[in-house]
Amino acid sequence: MAEVENKQVIFKGYIDGVPQLGDFELKIGKLKLEAPKGSGGFLVKNLFLSCDPYMRGRMRDYHDSYIHPFLPGQPIEGFGVAEVVDSDDSNFKPGDIISGITRWEDYSLINKGSIQLRKVEPDDLPLSFHVGLLGMPGFTAYAGFFEVCSPKKSDYVFVSAASGAVGQLVGQLAKLHGCYVVGSAGTKEKVDILKNKLGFDEAFNYKEESDLNATLKRYFPNGIDIYFDNVGGDMLDAALCNMRVHGRIAICGVISQNSISNPKGISNLWNLIPKRVNMKGFLQSDYLHLFPRFYEEVSNYYKQGKIVYVEDIKEGLENAPAAFVGLFSGDNLGKQVVCVARQ
Repeated sequence: MAEVENKQVIFKGYIDGVPQLGDFELKIGKLKLEAPKGSGGFLVKNLFLSCDPYMRGRMRDYHDSYIHPFLPGQPIEGFGVAEVVDSDDSNFKPGDIISGITRWEDYSLINKGSIQLRKVEPDDLPLSFHVGLLGMPGFTAYAGFFEVCSPKKSDYVFVSAASGAVGQLVGQLAKLHGCYVVGSAGTKEKVDILKNKLGFDEAFNYKEESDLNATLKRYFPNGIDIYFDNVGGDMLDAALCNMRVHGRIAICGVISQNSISNPKGISNLWNLIPKRVNMKGFLQSDYLHLFPRFYEEVSNYYKQGKIVYVEDIKEGLENAPAAFVGLFSGDNLGKQVVCVARQ
C-alpha cells in the first residue's frame, strides 16, 4: 500500500487567553493509505473542517465539560466532512462521504465511536454545508430556536452574533415562523448582510453603540420575547433589562467571555423574577432525535430559496489555525470553514 504525506495541525499546549497562531504547529508525517485490519475503523481523506467557538473550551485542562480537552502534542479535533479511502468497517466503503468528528490533518483514521458520525448521501448541496447549515451549527440553531425558545408567531426576536454560523440561521427560521427579528454584529458589512441578504428586519453594529441597554430599547420599544444569545457578557446583561413578561433566553454561546481569565458577571438577573423569564443553556446533542426532521426541513428551505447561508472558506490545512484564531476577533464573514481538499 502506498505511503503519502500527512500534514497535521498540532495543539501545542493548554492556554489562558485568546488563541494565538503560536498555539498550533504544522507537522508533516507519512502514513499508509489503509485502515488497519481488525481496527473496525476506516481511513478518510479530509475535505472540509469546521472552525467553531466551542473549540476554545477544549484548549484548557478542564475535564468536567461535556467534551474532553484537546491533547497537547496531538492533532486538533473538530467536525469535518471527509471521503472514505479504505475501510475495516462493513458499514463504510471507499468513496463514501461522511460527516462527524475528525482531526485536523490530511488523512484520519475514524472509529465507530466518532461523535455524530453519519454518512452523507449524494445530493446537489455543497459538501461544506455539512459542517455548517446542515451540520452541528445549523442543528444548534434549529434545536435552540424551536425547542428552547418555544417561538410564537409575531414574537419579537433578538439574535446576537447574528451573522455567524448559528445566528444567521436562527434569524431566518424566526422570519419564516412569522417573527420580528433584529440582529447584532460587529461590522457594517455584516449588518448590511443581515438586512439585505438574510432578511432580518433590523440590525446594528454593537461596536458603535455606547449603551446597549438604550440600543435594545430603541430597536425593541415593546420588549424582547426571545433572545438567542451567542455572546454573553454585556449584551446578555442589556437583554435581561429588555425582556418581556414570559420571555425566553437561549444561552447558546458566550464568545465574549471564552478567552477571559475572569469572565464578567451578570448584574441584571433580577429581571428573571418579575418578568418570569425562562433562561436556559443547551447543547444540540440533547436533541439529536430531531436531526432527521431538521435535515429535511432546512435542506428543503434552502433548495426552495427560502433561506440562504453565508460561508467564509479558507483554502488549505496550513491556514486552519489563522481561520480559527480569527473567530475571536470577528474576522470571519459567516460560517468559518477550512477546505483541506476537494473531490
